Amino acid sequence: MHLSAVPKRCQPLKIVALGDSLVYGFGDPEGGGWVERLRRCWMLADSPGHVLYNLGVRGDRIQQVSQRLGVEFRHRGELRNQVPDLIILSVGVNDSARLGRLNGRNYTDFAVFESHIAFLLDQAQQLCPVLFVGMVPVDQAKMPFMNCFYYNHADQHRYKEAIRVACTARKIPYLDIFQKWMERTEAWRLKRLSKDGLHPNTLGYQTLLEDVISWEAFASYNFSSCE
Repeated sequence: MHLSAVPKRCQPLKIVALGDSLVYGFGDPEGGGWVERLRRCWMLADSPGHVLYNLGVRGDRIQQVSQRLGVEFRHRGELRNQVPDLIILSVGVNDSARLGRLNGRNYTDFAVFESHIAFLLDQAQQLCPVLFVGMVPVDQAKMPFMNCFYYNHADQHRYKEAIRVACTARKIPYLDIFQKWMERTEAWRLKRLSKDGLHPNTLGYQTLLEDVISWEAFASYNFSSCE
């Protein structure tokens, strides 16, 4: 059974955000990332009190997130909600990296990635409604990351398109952050990236939060504004 409709609510939602460092919020010492900023907003006295669990792990690829999903989901219910009402996924950029050199093999083979993304989305969709937040374009001039990971826009585009197509086939809303940011100037993008060229900085995560809360699929839940 696929669950895709926005759930009816008479109490605060329980939400899990599962993914890599973009969920974890690495690079934002002030706000802790877009997920943490949203969590804090929902802790204010006049907020609806939605509960948001940050389950981001730095360096995670699609396989690790798939392996964590079931257990993480089952252990994040509280009060009368035995399990979460919504899953937000964000993963894929680490899979796209080239190892050791510019033309090295991808960290996750593309065919393997396609298989894993299909499995992850099918697994998630059987649990509850799902939203997918896409990856941020890197600064290619700052590569390699950690002297061994070569990220580039061409591979990012290829992997994010695989995610977009898989989400579209399952009617899972997908926020194409890569495309959204690539439509802006390079100067605009670089202003929102950390010195490592991979992770957003404080301004970048604030921009990500604005992108998410203005997203039609997200807004359909009638969450309170965090602007």
